[in-house]
Amino acid sequence: MPNLESPLATALSQLRRAIDQLNLSENDWNTLSTPRRVLEVAVPLRRDDGRVEMYKGYRVQYSTTRGPAKGGVRFHQDIDLDETVALAMLMTWKCALTNLPYGGAKGGVAVNPHTLSITENERLTRRYTSEILPLIGPERDIPAPDVGTDERNMAWMMDTYSVNAGYSVPGVVTGKPIVLGGSLGRTSATGDGVAIAVREALKIKGINPEGATVAIQGFGKVGYWAAVALENMGLKVVAVSDVKGGVTGFNKISDLHRYAQENGTLIGAPGTESITNTELLHLPVDVLVPAALADAITESSAVGIRAKIVVEGANAPTTPGGDAILNDKGVLVVPDILANSGGVIVSYFEWVQDKQNYFWSADEVKENLNSILMRSITEVAEHSAAHQVNWRESANMIGVSRVAQAHRLRGLYP
Repeated sequence: MPNLESPLATALSQLRRAIDQLNLSENDWNTLSTPRRVLEVAVPLRRDDGRVEMYKGYRVQYSTTRGPAKGGVRFHQDIDLDETVALAMLMTWKCALTNLPYGGAKGGVAVNPHTLSITENERLTRRYTSEILPLIGPERDIPAPDVGTDERNMAWMMDTYSVNAGYSVPGVVTGKPIVLGGSLGRTSATGDGVAIAVREALKIKGINPEGATVAIQGFGKVGYWAAVALENMGLKVVAVSDVKGGVTGFNKISDLHRYAQENGTLIGAPGTESITNTELLHLPVDVLVPAALADAITESSAVGIRAKIVVEGANAPTTPGGDAILNDKGVLVVPDILANSGGVIVSYFEWVQDKQNYFWSADEVKENLNSILMRSITEVAEHSAAHQVNWRESANMIGVSRVAQAHRLRGLYP
């Protein structure tokens, strides 16, 4: 059995709650709690010095009921099969919640990408791609970047798939470089979506977004771009952190980013004061954005949280125990499957553009992202009020019900 604090245990408990609240059957539970397809592969890597090392790779297609599977590829030393299943499950509800024509997937390799040279990273990416090749494709399963991967990895994945197909297949992955069929706005999409969620949550709480204070845990692809977007909206980002700790006292996010790029950390940036990641969680701010890894807000850390709103930029950053405490405090939690859905929404746009061979302007991408996310936020808020449930329960109920309905309409073969 998974640990009670594990992402899989969290995801299953949330699913169980949604199924009970929706009055779905045990048949629905059996169907929805089981991943459709699970692949574990050995990924051999020839290091630059000639040594051969073996790594574990995964690809989980949790559901393909509403369309091809969709989900990121994570390179991180701590990932395992349980976490990959949990993240694929969350992607399933996320795509259904935002009404994208996708199922959910996730994948990755249990490796620390910082220990790899560029050539080693390329060899590992290409070998992983070749191992999962039978499962992926623009009509089957479309990978994207996640923790530890970026557009460069997606270019290698697209090329590996295309070489095996015998022709160029840009739609096999999203999050690619622009010149290979990537979409404008994809790099910042998840952070842009988080910022939209922050803005709307503040309005619902009756707080003026102009000058509202935000603390962001995480300064990667999600946290950094969320900080940029929030600053552009007129909010005040007062603290950010990376894996080594956090800082306060800075003026502009751009100054911090420049320092972090040059020094590999935020700690020590001129004019800043250092704080721990736990201290960041407990700052007296309007909004807290956990945008790092899972299980940041636990039963113990949630007690000291003073933010009025928590907007989950990371996947599964809050454990059930932490969630219960935030709920008791009256904190509005915008759940991960809503708050960080900007990435998969713009990935969908990229996939559509690749299929059409017709590409949109950056303004069109941002306008369409805002439109889909605003619709989803409105649905969650209205459903929450109508059924007297919190936003996480509301989002899960909407996503799960749509997948369950699709299952019922398609029927069971044979």
